[in-house]
Amino acid sequence: MASYEENYLNKRPQSLCKMCGRCCRIVSVPYKYEELKKMASEGHEGAVDFLELFEPYDSVEDVRKIDNEAVDYAIKMHKTDGIYYEGEKFYHCRFIQPDNLCGRYQDRKTLCEHYPSTPWAIVPPGCGFEGWLFWKREEIKQNVRKEKEELLELKLLKKRTKDAETLKKIELVEQKLQRNIDMYKKYGSENW
Repeated sequence: MASYEENYLNKRPQSLCKMCGRCCRIVSVPYKYEELKKMASEGHEGAVDFLELFEPYDSVEDVRKIDNEAVDYAIKMHKTDGIYYEGEKFYHCRFIQPDNLCGRYQDRKTLCEHYPSTPWAIVPPGCGFEGWLFWKREEIKQNVRKEKEELLELKLLKKRTKDAETLKKIELVEQKLQRNIDMYKKYGSENW
């Protein structure tokens, strides 16, 4: 089975990046600031790296002065994903320069190197990755639909099968397919 890097990260067409810097200036995460600090204090590498790079804005109003559209879009997407919370914080990178280049590009963290790290990443409106991310999500949805069809076929096969060993193999395949489908539950896979 191909790794995450082979399946996704290495296939991202980096040439799509418009170098606008919006993804570094308006950042939102599904954790409260206090949770991030606690995670970092407990040694969670992602939280440690995030807090080393990003600092919170004082208020949503401050962020809106920079990019109101990106703020509205992030809030909308977090509400859609069920991860929005009242008083959501927005962050900006300490190393983004006025020309939108990274002040520590050669020494950047993995979380920056991998962005957007998932087809469900929230990118600012107009981001060069928008279309590509849409197609990656659609590919995943199509695969989940095929797996659901396979599950239905396996259920029919189970009804016609009497052999205990064959039934056990069918159940193992069913469990694997269900795990694959459930991986995308938070993105709505039950409705695909």
